[in-house]
Amino acid sequence: MTEPRLDFVPCLDTQGLHRMAYWEWGERDNPRVVVCVHGLTRQGRDFDTLARALAADYRVVCPDVAGRGRSDWLADPAGYQVPAYVADMVALLARIGAPQVDWVGTSMGGLIGLGVASLRDGAGGTLVRRLLLNDVGPALGADAIQRIGTYVGLPKRYASLDEAADYLWSISKGFGPHSREQWLALTKPQLKPVQDAQGEGFVSHYDPRIGLPFKAVTPALAAAGEAMLWQRYDSLRCPTLVLRGAESDLLSHETALAMTQRGPKARLVELAGVGHAPTLVAADQVALVQEFLASP
Repeated sequence: MTEPRLDFVPCLDTQGLHRMAYWEWGERDNPRVVVCVHGLTRQGRDFDTLARALAADYRVVCPDVAGRGRSDWLADPAGYQVPAYVADMVALLARIGAPQVDWVGTSMGGLIGLGVASLRDGAGGTLVRRLLLNDVGPALGADAIQRIGTYVGLPKRYASLDEAADYLWSISKGFGPHSREQWLALTKPQLKPVQDAQGEGFVSHYDPRIGLPFKAVTPALAAAGEAMLWQRYDSLRCPTLVLRGAESDLLSHETALAMTQRGPKARLVELAGVGHAPTLVAADQVALVQEFLASP
């Protein structure tokens, strides 16, 4: 299977309903389901390489989180927060009919996965069988938050795919080494074609207002959020793998090490030559995911 299926699920928000898009790979009746969720300004097609590698053995579902990709933009930008995204993912899991899934979450997608994995049903069961946190944890580096805040939501316009790729590379070098072909493949789904008085061009495929709640976080709110995330993490019992870019400014080595010693006592793998965040495109990164999902 070289291309995914696109579908939508209706989700509830404070203003009514919005549609969340999701890309699906593999056989729909496969009971082995992997959900892959992207970072703050990205979208579900980030996982194309990984999904192709997994699709023979799994049903792979890659949502566009609300406000990104093919999903609807929210009427109220205050809804662009992790608890609301967790609720959307519960609706998605109900739609696809998966009682339990494996979760691969990059950055924000990992925080969403942490929220979903900490939920319990009436019998004490969980929605997540295995959890892979890709360069994220309960404590987030202040330098990374400040760095991301300098570009998220900026109204950028690009004359060409190559111009967009060059700009996105300039703010994404932490993703690690990529060939030009790999980077263009990651860039193209990030863009939406436009044609107006300025002529033809491209803009980013996300609502610029996703940055408003992000930039409104105060030190007090950040501290409260960190405490809550550690509480959620400590409640996990599912096998957990933490991938960390060895040069990451979002997930420190100290936080990653603490994640191996508390809660689910995650296995930690640090990737040399990569910062925030590994894209799971390189063959060795794909192999790590496959090994984790298949391990007994």
